[in-house]
Amino acid sequence: MLHDIVNIAAKAEEEKLSTLPPNMVNYQFTGPLRPVYPLSPKRLVPPHIARPDYADHPQGMSACEMVREKSVKILNKEEIEAMRTVCRLAREVLDLVASHIRPGITTDELDAICHQACIDRDSYPSPLNYGRFPKSICTSVNEVICHGIPDQRPLVEGDIINLDVTLFHKGFHGDLNATYPVGKIDQESADLIAYTKKAMDEAIAMCKPGLAYREVGNKIEEVVKPMGYSIVRRYTAHGIHQLFHTAPHIVHYGGSKMAGRMEVGQVFTIEPMINLGTANLDHWKDDWTAVTLDGRRSAQFEETILITETGAEILTRPPASTASKKKKKKKANGSSTAGNSTPDGGASTPVNGVAELVINDKVE
Repeated sequence: MLHDIVNIAAKAEEEKLSTLPPNMVNYQFTGPLRPVYPLSPKRLVPPHIARPDYADHPQGMSACEMVREKSVKILNKEEIEAMRTVCRLAREVLDLVASHIRPGITTDELDAICHQACIDRDSYPSPLNYGRFPKSICTSVNEVICHGIPDQRPLVEGDIINLDVTLFHKGFHGDLNATYPVGKIDQESADLIAYTKKAMDEAIAMCKPGLAYREVGNKIEEVVKPMGYSIVRRYTAHGIHQLFHTAPHIVHYGGSKMAGRMEVGQVFTIEPMINLGTANLDHWKDDWTAVTLDGRRSAQFEETILITETGAEILTRPPASTASKKKKKKKANGSSTAGNSTPDGGASTPVNGVAELVINDKVE
């Protein structure tokens, strides 16, 4: 009997290792999550869809981004309208993909849904081949901070997952992400999701002409520090328009000496990554997946915003009228979303309290 038990355990371990790429077999994972390979073949984009300059580059390099801008770009009226369009499309795609989150679906299947949704909107999925990223969406599960590569692992009850969607449409990028529960999740994870979104929302609410960029990080730290959470420093918010990533690069932690102030016509993201434990991170041996060093969970939310004369316009939020209709419909049906992903940029959870409060909060 002991011999059989040892053989069964050995076989299970062998099967688990067989799903790893060769360069990860001896990697010391920081948490319980494991990638499940092989990855599916690279998905194709029809030739009639406009592509960013890195789309067909062997190394996925953007010549335009390699030219360092001397100042933060101020968009004109035509460029702002183009950004409104692509950001609206990006929101549609994120909502669509999020509606398919459930135990049992693989992140690769979510990638396929995202890829097709982009094509249906005459758009290129911006992550595809950016720095040789192999997929059309980033799916970051549990201890993955960001840039998770979709693979064959099925989501399981209790997971949390961040979906990061960016579209390239008629020469402009629109970028946003949100973290969702997979079925019923624990209170600790629900609170992490809620406070991460609250931190982003309160930071965006401050944005206006003349505000120092560093105040974004100060506000985020003010929200999450009392909870004992940590803020990832390695990755920042960024400018976005014809370029996927550009100036300004805005930190999400407090006490920075970052120079610069917001001006009317600037467009950039705010996207705090908040961890339950340490802010330190490691990377899997796939050139992309960033994970918490202690293996504890991480959450993130992101919106693309425009600085206006009176404050900030959230380009990637659904129109207020649409959000109101969704709420009225749910209330009329008397339905509960506890434990399910919500496709409006929030995340419902199996618990009430803080998480529910943040979901219903809207930044104007």
